[in-house]
Amino acid sequence: MQKIIEGLRLGIYQTFILENNYKYFINGLGITLLVTASALILGLILGIFVAIVRSAHDQQPQNRRNPLLGILNIICRLYLTVIRGTPSMVQLLIMWFVIWASARATDGNMIRCAILSFGINSGAYIAEIVRSGIMSIDKGQMEAGRSLGLTYAATMKGVIIPQAFKNVLPALGNEMITLLKETSIVTVIGLKDLTKGAMIIQSKTYQALVPFLAIAAIYLVMVLFLTWVMDKVERRMRESDIR
Repeated sequence: MQKIIEGLRLGIYQTFILENNYKYFINGLGITLLVTASALILGLILGIFVAIVRSAHDQQPQNRRNPLLGILNIICRLYLTVIRGTPSMVQLLIMWFVIWASARATDGNMIRCAILSFGINSGAYIAEIVRSGIMSIDKGQMEAGRSLGLTYAATMKGVIIPQAFKNVLPALGNEMITLLKETSIVTVIGLKDLTKGAMIIQSKTYQALVPFLAIAAIYLVMVLFLTWVMDKVERRMRESDIR
């Protein structure tokens, strides 16, 4: 027992104190949060656009369908099929080693590549989440908005999307948490996130237990915090509905 305790003490010292190794966790956490937040914003923009295109196309009468909307719907469906049907790691590898092949291997380029790759990936899942929320709203809501003189875009923005957002908020929260955890694979392109920081410490100290337990604990704390925040937001929305 004493040997185990001494081993843990040594591991903690080597992981956090020796040569200021704790800075790898701090810097890695910053990169992880930056990639997650930026990719989530990009994914929301892309996902909402795709969801509106697909739902608008599906709600058109068969005999009066817009050709341009039909082309956009085909592109969106192809995008969803490809992105949801391939692993996010493969997408990241293609993005860095193929599309960004001529870029210099700097932290800035790797961060931008990761944001774009994860944003595109997340957008495909957010699109289906938001589309399901839009389709769950009664068609009478759209008809009521149009009868009041609102355009289709104004009705979507002011009537449909706010209601759909409330319905899909739990699913969006799960997607945000999934995105946070998936960013750990950026180590494959050399980006020094949390996971890469732990791997660097492990290679320096030959101590694997404490570094990897540390990043597991950090991810767990972040997930618990995000879950708590989402619960608060959902509770607040339910209270506003009751009032």
